[in-house]
Amino acid sequence: MGRILMIDDDRELGALIKQSVLQEGIEADHCVDGKAGLEKLRENGYQLVILDVMMPGMDGFETMARIREKTNIPILMFTAKDDSLSKVRGLRAGADDYLTKPFDMDELIARILSLIRRYTRFNQQGEEPARLVFDGLTIDPDSRSVTAGKGTYELPPKEFDVLFFLAQHQGKILTKQRIYEEVWREPYVYDDSNIMAIISRLRKKLEEDPGKPRYIQTVKGIGYRFNREV
Repeated sequence: MGRILMIDDDRELGALIKQSVLQEGIEADHCVDGKAGLEKLRENGYQLVILDVMMPGMDGFETMARIREKTNIPILMFTAKDDSLSKVRGLRAGADDYLTKPFDMDELIARILSLIRRYTRFNQQGEEPARLVFDGLTIDPDSRSVTAGKGTYELPPKEFDVLFFLAQHQGKILTKQRIYEEVWREPYVYDDSNIMAIISRLRKKLEEDPGKPRYIQTVKGIGYRFNREV
């Protein structure tokens, strides 16, 4: 089904994950530090990177920044339990999802499969959704990119999926629960860090003034709405 790269200094965990994903038809390579992981990423094609925050030398945040300079491959981040600061920082820096250690292996597998499906879906045969064109903004599902006043961006998977879902329902108020369940394809767990971080990153890329968003509007206490007036 695919091939993933793990960057984590925990060798035992790496071996366990490698064995578990292989049962799903997914090959996995494991590197124990960020430098080796970046070299491996340059050498091979992957559908997902699993990245631990706490590593000696180049930590997960620096490694993620280096990855994001080159590719929009999905990144699943591992954080320590109750380390909400790392979760938010990681999501704002470009992670697509996160899990806290220790975690349930079945949940990890489900998240891996979900991220791989979304990353590869637009390459599958079949009719693609049409481009969405608004005043000053074009969303292209074929290239998974957007063109706005600040330029053209090939968005990471979760960013594009959230934006496209909102834009497809222009003018409708969408709850955080509905957005989460549609984009992540799993039950809503009342953790809004993912959505909030993604909305923040989108606004920085799309809006002339992120503090006064024109496209993605916040509906306080409920969720978000793509502006019906654009």
